[in-house]
Amino acid sequence: MEAIIISGMPAVGKTTLSKIIAGRLGLKSIGGGDILKEMAADRGYSVTGEDWWDTSEGIKFLKEREANPDFDKEADRRLMKKIESGNIVITSYTAPWISKQGFRIWLTGSPVNRAERMAKRDGIEFKDSEHVIRVRDEENIKLYRRLYNIDFGRDTKPFELVIDTNNKNPDEIANIIISELKKRHDA
Repeated sequence: MEAIIISGMPAVGKTTLSKIIAGRLGLKSIGGGDILKEMAADRGYSVTGEDWWDTSEGIKFLKEREANPDFDKEADRRLMKKIESGNIVITSYTAPWISKQGFRIWLTGSPVNRAERMAKRDGIEFKDSEHVIRVRDEENIKLYRRLYNIDFGRDTKPFELVIDTNNKNPDEIANIIISELKKRHDA
């Protein structure tokens, strides 16, 4: 099976969906963030939990990595190898634009919906999650424009499937994705 690549803005549900789909299809799930976390740990950061990116230390690393494009480019090189191998569900901000392989899915959700999701997931105040969403959105948009000239969050051309997550639960979204995968493989 070809790689399944899930992308979208922070806190839109990429990791949750990746795990659900991987579990249902018997595949491994990995994210670009996992590789970047390994690279951050190598540099002495204390990387713990899926919500690490939303901590002050995670945001500090985002700023450090903004100054060094080699972080992301190395992570993307590693992801491209995994995409080429197939049989994996990958979450990545950039892979859909830099790889022509895989079934590429963009998840969209309003900033309010994503902030609500983050606040619940991370056990933080909504106003704090709104701030984190705003900062991460701005940083990601600038970073991926600078690194790859990607119009991140706006350009959906590389995607075979775009799903609005605002009024859907993760199982509903997973059902849509798996249904589309089956159609694609039956065609």
